[in-house]
Amino acid sequence: MDSVVSSRKAGARDRTARPLSSRRESARRVVQDVVRDRFLYLLALPGLLYFLIFCYGPMWGLLISFKEFNMYKGFNASPWVGLGQFVTLFRSTDFGAKFLNTLIISSLKILFGFPAPIILAILINEIRVRWFKKLTQTVLYLPYFVSWVVLSGILTVFLNPSDGVINFAIKAFGGAPVDFLHEPAWFRQVIVASDVYKNVGWGTVVYLASMSGIDPDLYEASWMDGANKWKQIVHITLPSIKGVIVILFILNLGNILNAGFEQIFLLYSPNVYPVADIIDTYVYRKGIMNASYSLGTAAGLFKSLIALVMILLTNAAAKRIGEEGVW
Repeated sequence: MDSVVSSRKAGARDRTARPLSSRRESARRVVQDVVRDRFLYLLALPGLLYFLIFCYGPMWGLLISFKEFNMYKGFNASPWVGLGQFVTLFRSTDFGAKFLNTLIISSLKILFGFPAPIILAILINEIRVRWFKKLTQTVLYLPYFVSWVVLSGILTVFLNPSDGVINFAIKAFGGAPVDFLHEPAWFRQVIVASDVYKNVGWGTVVYLASMSGIDPDLYEASWMDGANKWKQIVHITLPSIKGVIVILFILNLGNILNAGFEQIFLLYSPNVYPVADIIDTYVYRKGIMNASYSLGTAAGLFKSLIALVMILLTNAAAKRIGEEGVW
C-alpha cells in the first residue's frame, strides 16, 4: 500500500515537473531564435514600433467616447456618460446619410478596384518582351507613390470646366463642358476612377509575386493538351492564386468603411456634400473643427467595430469554403 501511494506521489511530481521543464525549454528556444535571427528582428523593429506607438498606444483615448470630454477639465475629471455619445450619434439627422455615402463609395471602390489588379497582373504576366514588361510595371506603379495632395491638384487642373484637358476634348467633339468635381452626379465616379488609377499598379505586385511561383510545366502540359490562353488563365493561373485573392478580399472588406478621407477631403466641396460627405469627414468636422471630441471618437469607434465584424464574418466564410483565411 505504501509503495502504491509513493508511486502516485512520484507520478504527480513528474507531471508537475514536466510542464515546468517544457516551459523553460520553450522559453530557451525562443531566446535562441531571437538571438539567431536578431538582424531580422531589427529590420522588423521600425514597423513594430510604428504600430505600437501610433495604433495601439492611442487606444486608451477611446474611453473619451464614453465620456463628456472637456479638454479644460482633463481626461479623468470629465464625466462618464456611458453610451450617451453613441445615442446622440445615431439620433443625429445627418449621420445616416454619411454612413450611406461611406458604404456606397467604399463598395464602388471594392467593386471596381479589387478585380482591377488581378486582371492587370494577368495581362502583365502574359507579356513576353522582358524590357516592355518591366517598363509597363514601372509606369503602372508610379501613381501609387504620388501623394493625394499632388494627385488632387493634377485632377483639379485636368478636370477644370473652362480649360481642363478633359473638357477641352469634350468640347472638341461638340459636347458641353462638365464640372466633374462640383456636380453630385459625377463626383463619385471621379473618386472611384482616381482611386483605381492610383492603387491598381501597386496591387499587382502581390499577384505577380504569387504567379511567379506557378510551375511553368503546368502551362506547357496544358498547351500540349490544346488549352488556349484563356483556358490556361481560368484553370491554372486563377486557381493557383485563389488563396491570395481570398486573403486580400477579406482585408478589403475589413476596410468597407474606409472610403478614403484624404482623397475626398482634398477634392470635395459643399456642392457635393450630399453624395461625398463620409464618416471620416464628419468626424473631422465634429471632432476637430467643432471640438466635439467625444462624439467624433464615438463615430470612429463605431466604424472600427463594423470593420472588425466584417473581417470576422468574411474570414469565417473563407474557412467554410475551404480556404485558409487570414488566421
